[in-house]
Amino acid sequence: MEQFFQIIVDYIEQWGYLAICIGMALESACIPVPSEIIFGFAGYMVYLGKLDFTTAAVAGVAGGLIGSVIAYLVGFWGGQPFVSAYGKYILLSASHVSLAQNWFDKYGLRAVFFSRLLPVVRTFISLPAGFAGVNFSRFIIYTVLGSIPWTIGLLYAGQLLGENWQLVNTIGHRAGLIVLICLIGVFLYYYRKRYNQTNS
Repeated sequence: MEQFFQIIVDYIEQWGYLAICIGMALESACIPVPSEIIFGFAGYMVYLGKLDFTTAAVAGVAGGLIGSVIAYLVGFWGGQPFVSAYGKYILLSASHVSLAQNWFDKYGLRAVFFSRLLPVVRTFISLPAGFAGVNFSRFIIYTVLGSIPWTIGLLYAGQLLGENWQLVNTIGHRAGLIVLICLIGVFLYYYRKRYNQTNS
């Protein structure tokens, strides 16, 4: 695993934004490439002045969208039987797909947004969205909006930690939950504010 992480780091150091985009495309296409390592090191490169924060964030979101579309289309055209039969060849865990399916069954298209902030589920949520054939335009919008806070949060953490950027991999799962809680808090705040204005 350490060697695998080092390969990711080496590619980002050599290819910069392109490596970030490809890495996130792989993760979002259900290949187990940890975004915590990608953005943690990318944030460190920003800290060193070798990458631009905004461009790195755009590359990450774009890669995530590309991979998510690929996974959606696989789910849409291949369906569950195809994924069950051939998923093992790309290290696709049946339990992880089942977890994402449960989230989608419970929350519908909203899960495409919120699950981008959750470990494991964010990688596989596009498949059940494809199985269900949800509206493609809305899928794109929810995917991008859900990817932005996760991308910016991890990049900033890597930049903030500097030489200790590896800690992003340790706190990444917790960070996702924290960001999700914050988003829910913001949503409830504006909902309550709007409700009070309407009834005043």
